[in-house]
Amino acid sequence: MSVPDSSMLIILANELDTTVSELLGEPVAEPTTDDLKILSEELEVINLQLAKRSITKVKTIRWILISLCAVIVVIFIALASTNSFYLNWNYNDPELAVAGTILHGFEFLFVRLAPIVFLTSVVGVVVTYKKR
Repeated sequence: MSVPDSSMLIILANELDTTVSELLGEPVAEPTTDDLKILSEELEVINLQLAKRSITKVKTIRWILISLCAVIVVIFIALASTNSFYLNWNYNDPELAVAGTILHGFEFLFVRLAPIVFLTSVVGVVVTYKKR
């Protein structure tokens, strides 16, 4: 007349050494060896695809970090070669004052933050090379 709750069905199935689906009158077909072989081949394909994605992701991260290091080096070279030319500008002109302040602010922050970002990127590249 009624169906016991799921926890009772599990206990009954364990005591009677059968499955819950058989208790409910729904026999489950046993998988054949062909089914298991097909399933294992599909799982192998999925695992290979996941491994390729992981490798591609690591390579992408590595190249982004290498590119970031290269950009930092190029900007450092550019800043060193310009030798803070904006400091000689006439700051009585409002446009030059704003541009000089922006350039000085950029140089000030870049020189302080770029070494930290550069070292972090180098560590990231080393770590991703070890994950091969």
